[in-house]
Amino acid sequence: MGLLDGKVAIVTGAGGGLGREHSLLFAKEGASVVVNDLGGDRAGGGKGSSMADAVVEEIKAGGGEARASYDSVATVEGGAAIIQTAVDAFGRADILVNNAGILRDKTLGKTEESDWDSVIAVHLKGTYCTSRPMFTHLKERGEGGVIINTSSTSGLLGNFGQCNYGAAKAGIAGFTRCLALEGKKYNIRVWGLVPVAVTRMTEDLPGMEKMKDAMAPGLVSPAVLYMASDLSGDKTGKFLFAGGGRVAELKVVSSKGIKAGADLTAEAIAAGEADVFMPDEQISLFG
Repeated sequence: MGLLDGKVAIVTGAGGGLGREHSLLFAKEGASVVVNDLGGDRAGGGKGSSMADAVVEEIKAGGGEARASYDSVATVEGGAAIIQTAVDAFGRADILVNNAGILRDKTLGKTEESDWDSVIAVHLKGTYCTSRPMFTHLKERGEGGVIINTSSTSGLLGNFGQCNYGAAKAGIAGFTRCLALEGKKYNIRVWGLVPVAVTRMTEDLPGMEKMKDAMAPGLVSPAVLYMASDLSGDKTGKFLFAGGGRVAELKVVSSKGIKAGADLTAEAIAAGEADVFMPDEQISLFG
């Protein structure tokens, strides 16, 4: 018995890296999988069918069921077509993992409008374009389901040279929190994934080569399986950091703060900084 027996899962950007690992693990656990990938490069250029097809063949070779999708997440038509691929092939959809993404890393002064628009389109708009038809499908079917959105430490904590990417990923985090509230009524659980792994998206970033084995993408996928399966119960609206074999919840927290009421002044805030701000020291994400 697999954790996802009888389920139908859709994974976007699944032709390699994290998406491929998610798809292979889902199939191993009994899910039928729609492997979506536009087949372009990591900057969003080009397209092709070979990447998605290769993962589909891997799944079938292992005895699983899979279908390829080559539609773009960045358009409403593409998002709807991705969900429809699952319905046409398997009669339903239960799980959506929004994983597709591109990188165009530049400091803000060097970021052209096209660099901004492309990254926002694939990550943030793409999450909307697939989640809306998926949510509608799950709501109409009335049996619940799971949507997993991929955010990033760049969006939640920040990273140099990634204003476009960080903005998109922070937007996804807000989208996830709001959609989780909307989904409770229909037993549609919505999660945020915050992964760290060495993939073609990150392999040439400073220090990544020496972390290749320790930060393999396959070490993230068990957390995604947990979120998608019944093991996570009725949990929703939560964010899990996953990387290097470590999993931890990330959440927004508040300091003690000050309360001066009608007497609040800028000077009072300055005098109460010890309570307004939290220490800069943070626990390492890798423990």
